[in-house]
Amino acid sequence: MYSMSSKKTSAKKRPGFPTLEQVRQLPVHLSMTVPPEWEDRNGHVNVQYYQALYELGGYQVLEDMNVGDAYLQATNFGLFDLEHHLHYRAEIMVGDQVSCYNRILTRNEKRFHGMYFIVNDSRESLACTVEYITAGIALGLRRTALFPPELNRSVEQLCIRHQQLEWPTPTCGVLKI
Repeated sequence: MYSMSSKKTSAKKRPGFPTLEQVRQLPVHLSMTVPPEWEDRNGHVNVQYYQALYELGGYQVLEDMNVGDAYLQATNFGLFDLEHHLHYRAEIMVGDQVSCYNRILTRNEKRFHGMYFIVNDSRESLACTVEYITAGIALGLRRTALFPPELNRSVEQLCIRHQQLEWPTPTCGVLKI
């Protein structure tokens, strides 16, 4: 027989979600109007396109760190996501204007842990957060590797800037580098 215990767990409470004002302290990495082909059978944006917003904006994050396609090709180095945790908060509909923001939370010499914020500007709501772990990859070996010096410096500087923000991020508590 299954019984539930009335004991309280010592689980850590997740911080609250940031306000739009707080999220907008970060640079915008993508701003776009949601196209009609993203609509699903339920009349809102299909879940796969939240991930597409993360991917499209993520490329701009790399460009902002001066490690765009040319750099990555020249160094034969890549960045692969190892884990994601998505938290859907509000619907996005076709025709809505959305914007995306990235925050690096922690890092080491091979990985960084961040959170991506998808804002529905048309409805003034935080639509989704994507928490992620990204690893540096030596493409010739297809293995994790130390970040090249320029990338390491860029990630470190971005992490330091983001750690100065005075608002918590609602991490799931499971993803760690």
